Amino acid sequence: MKLSQPRITPLTADEWTDEQRASLESRSREGRVYNVVGTLARHWEAAKKFQVWAYHIMGETSTLVPRERELLILRIGWLCQAEYEWGQHVIFGREAGLTDEEIARIKEGPDADGWDPFDATLLRAADELHADAFISDETWAALSERYTTQQLMDVVFTVGQYNMVSMALNSFGVQLDNGVAGF
Repeated sequence: MKLSQPRITPLTADEWTDEQRASLESRSREGRVYNVVGTLARHWEAAKKFQVWAYHIMGETSTLVPRERELLILRIGWLCQAEYEWGQHVIFGREAGLTDEEIARIKEGPDADGWDPFDATLLRAADELHADAFISDETWAALSERYTTQQLMDVVFTVGQYNMVSMALNSFGVQLDNGVAGF
C-alpha cells in the first residue's frame, strides 16, 4: 500500500444519512461495506454519479466478457501500483476464470511467455493507454479483428475508469478490506 493509514476514512454506519443507509446496506458484504464504497460515500453526490458509470464497466451493460475485462483491470491496477484494486480484482478475476498463473503473469505484462495472442493484445492496450493515453494503430487493428466498435470503446472506458479509481484509492489511502490480500 502506498499509505499505511487512510487519508480519508470510510463513513461509519452511525454517520450515514437515511439515503446512504438504504444504498450502502444493499451493497454490504456480510454486513460490511467495502472500504472503497465507504470512502467514496464521503462525497455522496459524486459517489451516486460514479456508481452509474462503475456499474456499466463492471455490470451487464459492458460489452466485454468478464475474463477479458478483469485482464484489463488487473493490468492497469498493477501499472498504477493500486494494491487495493489489485487485491479486489484478483478475487473477481478468479471468479471470471483467470488462473493464479495468469494473474501472476499479468504483472509481467503482454510480452511474458504463455499469453494467448489476444490476451497479450489486451494487456498491451492497457500498457499503451497508461503510458500514452492512446492505443497504437497496431494494437487497435489486432483488437478490431475480434471486437466490435462498442467493445473497442469499452476497452478504453475500462482502463480509463480503473486508472482513475487507482488514483483515488492510492491518494485517499483506501486500505485493504479484511480477508483481501494485496500484492
